[in-house]
Amino acid sequence: MLKKVYGRKLSRERDSRRALIRSLIRALVMHGKIKTTKAKALTVSPAVDKLITLAKKETDFARKKVFARLGNDKKTAKIIFDKLVPMFAKRPGGFTRIINLPRRSGDNAEMVILEFVEQIKKTETETEKKEKGKKKKIRK
Repeated sequence: MLKKVYGRKLSRERDSRRALIRSLIRALVMHGKIKTTKAKALTVSPAVDKLITLAKKETDFARKKVFARLGNDKKTAKIIFDKLVPMFAKRPGGFTRIINLPRRSGDNAEMVILEFVEQIKKTETETEKKEKGKKKKIRK
């Protein structure tokens, strides 16, 4: 008998699937868009929308919940609270979009680009500035 199981398995065990979703969320928040398979994008998109909606509440409980769902990744959570929440303050939902691409040639998998509806404004962090300074010193 078929049971109605919630969510996609993505050919992984529970812990591996959770780690995959966290890493895809982290990559999406860091880079603004990612190229992945359609099944993974359809799994990650609602998770990102729920995280941003939760972060928009700006309570201590919401902050703790976002940290927990990201695996206590402070860098990603900081970007969500500092850049994404103000950017999507007036938008009630639908923070991500999926753009179809041609199928992958190796295994014919459906490929998509998952990106935010609005572009994240990039600002250099202190560590990036230090790395650029180090690179300049080496080239001299």
